[in-house]
Amino acid sequence: MKKLRITVDGKTFDVTVEMLDAPATAPVAAPAPVATVASASVSAPVAAPASARPAAAAAPAGAVPSPLAGKVVSIDVKVGQAVVEGAQLLTLEAMKMNTFVYAPKAGTVSAVHVNAGDAVEEGAALVTLG
Repeated sequence: MKKLRITVDGKTFDVTVEMLDAPATAPVAAPAPVATVASASVSAPVAAPASARPAAAAAPAGAVPSPLAGKVVSIDVKVGQAVVEGAQLLTLEAMKMNTFVYAPKAGTVSAVHVNAGDAVEEGAALVTLG
């Protein structure tokens, strides 16, 4: 956990942020309110910047990344299958909506890294095109 002081529209907030790429540590005690805060009950949502997200594992060359976190519903290709640019590779489900993943370029499927029913994170390698 890391303590940060954030100023939004002239109001200062002390926040505690869990660093996802750092090992877990003991919980940090709640910080004392800052004198410039008008009300102690005011809270500001703070989104972690994209650079604070943990780096995805090194994806193989030609890997097609997951556009979102979700569950693999179906895999529409097999290893060795030739695909054209724009061909549907698989279907992901997130928040009761299906998202189709298409081939960004023409090639041959050299690996399928997931199975139907697998949960995947955003950016995870789904399929590798050679």
